[in-house]
Amino acid sequence: QVQLVESGGGLVQAGGSLRLSCAASGDTFSSYGMGWFRQAPGKEREFVASVSQSGASTYYAGSVKGRFTISRDNAKNTVYLQMNSLKPEDTAVYYCGGTRGIWTSRPGDYDYWGQGTQVTVSS
Repeated sequence: QVQLVESGGGLVQAGGSLRLSCAASGDTFSSYGMGWFRQAPGKEREFVASVSQSGASTYYAGSVKGRFTISRDNAKNTVYLQMNSLKPEDTAVYYCGGTRGIWTSRPGDYDYWGQGTQVTVSS
């Protein structure tokens, strides 16, 4: 199994940028499709972006497409989420998830999760 640790969250003004990282250990990272999800208080966990095992294919939620970029470095066992043009509605705890299967938009398809990192966007 794989262990995941997110980092890079923080407080940023609207229009600003952050880059989140998710470091993996314990298993062959390149075997896992990876996803970023977020959860705001009182809301369900929602899909943000996902990337295939090789990194060649990506998929985005409509609300972040064109502003966020997911990427991975299999040599460093890390997946990234570059977030630009941040909005107050992007405020949430961001989680990375790993799956040996298809890198879908459904949280239930991911077997492994990190502890999350808080992103707060002020207006």
